Amino acid sequence: MKTIQQFHTDLADHQPLDAAQEAPGEMQTAPQNGQQHSARHGLKWFRYLPVFAKFILAQVGALLWVLFSFWIALPWIHNLDLVLGPILTAVIILGVAVFPGYISGFVLFSTLMDRRPKILEITEYPAVSVLVAAYNEELAIADTLKSVLRQEYPGALEVIVVDDGSKDGTAAQVEAFDHPSLRLIRQPINGGKASALNAGLQHAQHGLVITIDADTYLYHNAIKFIVGRYLSDPSNTAAVAGAIAVRNSRKNWITRLQEWDYFHGIAIVKRVQSLYQGTLVAQGAFSLYEKSILLELGGWAPVVGEDIVLSWGMLTKGYRIGYAENAVVFTNVPESYRQLFQQRRRWARGMFEAIRAHPRILIQPRLTLQFVFINLLFPFIDLSYMLFFVPGIIAAFFGFLLIAGPITLLLIPLAALNNTVIFLVQRRMFKERGLRIRRNLRGMFLYVFFSQLLMSPASIAGYASEVFRLSKTWGTK
Repeated sequence: MKTIQQFHTDLADHQPLDAAQEAPGEMQTAPQNGQQHSARHGLKWFRYLPVFAKFILAQVGALLWVLFSFWIALPWIHNLDLVLGPILTAVIILGVAVFPGYISGFVLFSTLMDRRPKILEITEYPAVSVLVAAYNEELAIADTLKSVLRQEYPGALEVIVVDDGSKDGTAAQVEAFDHPSLRLIRQPINGGKASALNAGLQHAQHGLVITIDADTYLYHNAIKFIVGRYLSDPSNTAAVAGAIAVRNSRKNWITRLQEWDYFHGIAIVKRVQSLYQGTLVAQGAFSLYEKSILLELGGWAPVVGEDIVLSWGMLTKGYRIGYAENAVVFTNVPESYRQLFQQRRRWARGMFEAIRAHPRILIQPRLTLQFVFINLLFPFIDLSYMLFFVPGIIAAFFGFLLIAGPITLLLIPLAALNNTVIFLVQRRMFKERGLRIRRNLRGMFLYVFFSQLLMSPASIAGYASEVFRLSKTWGTK
């Protein structure tokens, strides 16, 4: 059997593979008659710009936007200074306008210049081990396994389900399959997601490992595309994150909002990070890893943000994480605000855990170091949003425009332009995969105007949980 390094070497001179694929005709999407489409993204004249040039141009564009906003808002800033003083004025301006405006501008210009690298033609696919950590997933695990076993992956595939002390019929659902490629490992006591994944890793027989959540449905050829992305990427690639979409978006307003959050927010962040050769997180819901590097890092740490801690461990070792935007899976998202709050609190806490575990990531010089520092700004941005922006908007409805001034209001057209560009880019990718975006105007409205209002309190709770070292649990969402 070839080594992973040999696969990278053998593919060096191969031609690109067309990405058009057949759609399964289910869930919230629809097939597009098998049409093939170009894989080009971004503006055509950006095609031959090197990555560093794109990075500089995006920086310049974002900074020019911030300077323009300042120039427009100088009289308002002066009035704010007279009332609140220079220190509080600076804090408010940075938190509710400058940093959010800069980040939005950088994402906008980067997205415009992004052109996804094509997957090379692959004649022999390596064997893959799929790990599914499950805890009380009786209602979802069967559909997940069906989607995995129907993948028609061209290489050898083994599926390992680790039942992490479930108290329902999860194990019985797995045993009912009786499939030669499927194995069930039962842990008598719930030890957490990291413990379950590490148990599966010890039984994995192949050099590539894919993790998926127990309530995740793999779209057609998702494994083939994520492996193809890995084999087409630079040889120091240790992991590849897949693309996550929402499966239960029709359930209620909470899931409708999250459909746009995954389709716009989460996907575009990974796309931009990947453009600059540095995706920060290979999420546990659907990602590929080199088994040897997992073992080198000791597997998954027993923390609530096990995927970000593992990912930052790879980055500190000099490895690279890729992103396969066309390796699409659909997952069930939280259906109540309580579940959503708990999920986003864990995500925010995971960032602090990763910094604590790998502080060296803050001083390693590389193009994507900026993304780490942007993550460090999120606690300040979230606090500023709750303490200043929300009260300022409420006050504006009563005629008090002290905080909701021009520089803040200028974020509205920037956000509109940003979301339009993101939508067009994401729609093109969906079309190439034979998927159609479901009409969800209510979800879009909720996402644009209320998502941060819902997410920021959860994130602040997550930051505080890690600072005060509160207890950690693995939930089902």
